[in-house]
Amino acid sequence: MTTQVLPDFPPEAFAKPDCAPDSLFYAQPRFVTHIDAAAIAAVTDLYRTVVPEGGIVLDLMSSWVSHLPDEVAYARVIGHGLNAAELAANPRLTRHFVQDLNAETNLPLETASIDAALMCVSVQYLQRPGAVLSEVARVLRPGAPVVISFSNRCFPTKAVAIWNALDGAGHAQLVGLYLQRAGFARIDGRVLKPEEGPGDPMTAVIGWTAPS
Repeated sequence: MTTQVLPDFPPEAFAKPDCAPDSLFYAQPRFVTHIDAAAIAAVTDLYRTVVPEGGIVLDLMSSWVSHLPDEVAYARVIGHGLNAAELAANPRLTRHFVQDLNAETNLPLETASIDAALMCVSVQYLQRPGAVLSEVARVLRPGAPVVISFSNRCFPTKAVAIWNALDGAGHAQLVGLYLQRAGFARIDGRVLKPEEGPGDPMTAVIGWTAPS
């Protein structure tokens, strides 16, 4: 973990039951969706209102699908993930790169070059969230958003200990703290699908960089 950004968390908070390299776990492509159709629709609706049309989008920890609205055009969508086959199959990506963020947190992108960043149902796997989100803040333009969305579904052996120990409200508070410590100027939490309803619940926490 990055003690400069999250100094009050013990290292064991970011340990995983399965401590093998993540690159091994994701070596085989999984052409499935990890949340149900209604949860996907809720995420897409949020992107429709937050992600700027015509902008350059960074889809972090992506796969063979992005949940961006089909009718909206973007200048570029840059995908990141751990499985090259999944990323190559994603029709929304204009380019992609493979990188284990738990091993290397520096993003191969220019400072202030991205109009919006996305991270869908993946934040629970970050072992160095402060370092990663500080990098996200670096590559975002002034006033640009990062949209972190999550459900109660995950690969529990690959989720960090603190995530596995918390409930939905705790997850939202934790992600908000990650963003605060990473230097985002404004943070907004939204319940997209409540836990009490049918299907997969969905929550998003959005951080905005400081305006210029």
